[in-house]
Amino acid sequence: MSILKEAVLYKPVDNNAVICTACARYCRIPKNSIGFCGVRWNIDGKLQLMVYGKIITAHIDPIEKKPLVHYMPGSMVFSIATTGCNWACMYCQNYDISQRRIVEGFEASPEMIVKLAKGYGAHGLSYTYNEPTIFIEFAHDVGILARKEGLFSTFVTNGYHTPEADAMLSKFLDAATVDFKGNADVKFLRRYVTIPDPEPIFQSILEMKRYGIHIEITDLVVPEIGDDLNQARKLVRWIYDNLGPDVPIHFLRFHPDYKLMNIPWTPIETLEKHWKVAKEEGLRFAYIGNVPGHPLENTYCPECGTLLIRRYGFDILEWNLDNQNRCKKCGAKIPIIGQLNPSYDQDRFIYVPIHRYAKYSRTESIKIVKN
Repeated sequence: MSILKEAVLYKPVDNNAVICTACARYCRIPKNSIGFCGVRWNIDGKLQLMVYGKIITAHIDPIEKKPLVHYMPGSMVFSIATTGCNWACMYCQNYDISQRRIVEGFEASPEMIVKLAKGYGAHGLSYTYNEPTIFIEFAHDVGILARKEGLFSTFVTNGYHTPEADAMLSKFLDAATVDFKGNADVKFLRRYVTIPDPEPIFQSILEMKRYGIHIEITDLVVPEIGDDLNQARKLVRWIYDNLGPDVPIHFLRFHPDYKLMNIPWTPIETLEKHWKVAKEEGLRFAYIGNVPGHPLENTYCPECGTLLIRRYGFDILEWNLDNQNRCKKCGAKIPIIGQLNPSYDQDRFIYVPIHRYAKYSRTESIKIVKN
């Protein structure tokens, strides 16, 4: 199967050049040249998607890994990625995939991807690990087939889209994690991500909301260079004003990687301060990520404070919602799409000692799912 397929999102211009409209870079690509992402090539005046059907990695993941915790909880997703990316994050943990500029991988048609997902027992697909909008035409074709087979589709995305891309997403995408970096600080994004500003991300979020796509926000908090609380408050206020109080936000712990090996892990106290800012500004569901065992991984009732969902990393350890996703104590409706996946075996709970991270270093018994 050929990996060469003409892209949909582009516009021809003069001298056989094209303008790619898949992401907000709007690369002007001369004849026989390549866009910033490394996978959208102008061959004789036509933009070709060089990774159509060319997958660099595939994996079965819990949906909580994305992280999506208010959408189809307990589901498993078949995650796929290609080479390339429209960002150049200096801390990227998937840099071997995202920054690779040689198209590599194994060939897999949309039909094969869906067949594999169903064969492995996945409930949906996730386009992730690199920025999926750079292969949006392939994701679209997979997603359309997946929906016909009863599978949902999710993006883990930087949100640096165009209106044209969001319109295409509306045809097949069910949920998205939009990953801000460094509290959306312009100086951080210019220095460590190589984009001029976050405005296209905000606009894309509004478009996806308008199309009815479920959205959760993540914010990678990078210590020393991307952890300004004033910027975090500004970001949270935008989320509250434009998306409402029920959109989940996840503050993720940074770890040194790629070109930022000199930056330490994010202090847990810094993440907790970000969580506090989110709560002060009115967001009802704020979380801390990449700190397994921290109490702020859990979901609490915003009305009475009852522990509703206990988690450890990507595992759901307790589920205390009724069959309409209402708090069993006060009856408050919790805005979660879908109930705990019926294949998630809640009877396989055992008690084991867990050693917690950082200041949560006491050993205690909690519920955990047996492997």
